[in-house]
Amino acid sequence: MQTLDFPYPPEKIRNENDRMSVFDAVRQRWFVLTPEEWVRQHLIHYLHRDKECPLSLMAVEKMLRYNGMVRRSDLVVYSDQAKPLLLAECKAPDIKISRDVFDQAARYNMTLRVPFLMVTNGMEHFCCRINFENASYDFLKEIPTYSFMKEVSEEKK
Repeated sequence: MQTLDFPYPPEKIRNENDRMSVFDAVRQRWFVLTPEEWVRQHLIHYLHRDKECPLSLMAVEKMLRYNGMVRRSDLVVYSDQAKPLLLAECKAPDIKISRDVFDQAARYNMTLRVPFLMVTNGMEHFCCRINFENASYDFLKEIPTYSFMKEVSEEKK
């Protein structure tokens, strides 16, 4: 698999019957190692180790309803009060992060109304803070820490 722009690779990878699998620390199961899964697992480890997001407060492939259709978000980080803080959309490394890709994540976010939105292909990362009152967003220079995400979420109360 391709080297990504994250400091920590997934810890558990195995080859079984010529099929690579990766252990997902959030779902506590093995999954086929697709390019998108490779990116998602790197992101999970990065958020956990560098941004102090608890694994127990992450959800992978969370089911959402949007305009009557069922969709899945790649990764959602929650507060300890089960309030969504960060919605992340992961793409394979060869998928360019375009406006369409970002808009897809923004549509998912209309359901959850999460204050932080992130899109990554493992090489490029875009993260923004959503202002629902002004229907706007500001791109951030870096992915926020878990404590900052909680602080922003509590400001909205």
